[in-house]
Amino acid sequence: MSIEKFSVEKVLSVQRWTNTLFSFTMTRPAHFKFTAGQFARIGLKVGDELVVRAYSVVSSPFDEILEFFSIVVPEGAFTSNLQHLEIGDELYLEKTAYGFLTLTRYQLPLPQDLWLLATGTGLAPFISMLQDFDTWSKYKNINLVYSVRTASELAYLQRIQEIAESFGEGHTGFKFVPIITRDPLAVLHDRLPVLIENGELEKAVDLEFNPATTHVMLCGNPQMVDDTKAALKARGLTMNRRGEGNIAVENYW
Repeated sequence: MSIEKFSVEKVLSVQRWTNTLFSFTMTRPAHFKFTAGQFARIGLKVGDELVVRAYSVVSSPFDEILEFFSIVVPEGAFTSNLQHLEIGDELYLEKTAYGFLTLTRYQLPLPQDLWLLATGTGLAPFISMLQDFDTWSKYKNINLVYSVRTASELAYLQRIQEIAESFGEGHTGFKFVPIITRDPLAVLHDRLPVLIENGELEKAVDLEFNPATTHVMLCGNPQMVDDTKAALKARGLTMNRRGEGNIAVENYW
């Protein structure tokens, strides 16, 4: 891999949510442009080798720094080292952003109802999208659905509230729906596909999946993405291709 494709950036902050979940910010070079929902390729020197992984950007395209959300993968060559980041450490950033999980991909149906469905660190691109005033002006209803195993894994709760208050000021159609799958006492604790199949997710936000008005974006573990796609297709929604259709996905690993 050509190291010329990367710029060297510095870690500015590290926030640890749990033993396995953390966020970090880093400097943003002037040349690095991205659309909300895209991912960056970040490199870390492990011995003499540059190990590279893809991370969706949490920060707004207009921010002066870059923020990312990571999980520690046991025995992973990248995250087992990345988890020990400290302020001032160097990371490598590929100069180009990638990915098609962006709202610009939608042409039909016209924007009305936006569902952002995430598991774990798949929340990242949706935080970025919600820090764009265009998202709030385009959609009448915005549902951010965040599925985790335990309540301690519900990261970014304060940020979500702050975004809704600042970017969504005057917007009455935003709903945040947490799902805690290992807590039987949680209001919603089934897996996302089950909550779609039994109608509980729609009931929670008082809005149906209407193929004529709905845009659904999925980001998270591949099993969730596959099972949720199937549940949505059973409700009459279609994959978004060439600008038309309801469902867009990002497999997060």
